[in-house]
Amino acid sequence: MDFPLDISFRNMDPSPAVETRIREKAAKLGRLYNRIIGCSVVVEAPHRHQHKGKLYSVHIDLSVPGKDLVVDRAKPLDHAHEDVYVAVRDAFNAAGRRLEDHARRMRGDVKNHNATTPPPAE
Repeated sequence: MDFPLDISFRNMDPSPAVETRIREKAAKLGRLYNRIIGCSVVVEAPHRHQHKGKLYSVHIDLSVPGKDLVVDRAKPLDHAHEDVYVAVRDAFNAAGRRLEDHARRMRGDVKNHNATTPPPAE
């Protein structure tokens, strides 16, 4: 991984195990697209007054040349996000898809729908 990675935790104690998993996932993104300039990850636990299970949210900011890609899983709908590792996995999967789309656009693989002229009338 050749880019700076900033990991922070909100409303929860820092976890070395979760941090290790985030570093592994970020390294995988670095292999997917080698022009990442920086990455910031915020893992947030809900406030303690919530009655149902804790649904973790993960926010990822990826900096690439000319653009910032943001993945925000702030309002998870799936109760699988009661597990912080599942929330991290889902957020990094979404980041990977965004990064692939960005790389595809940079390579010019995405069609541009320019105004086409109608076929000539016969």
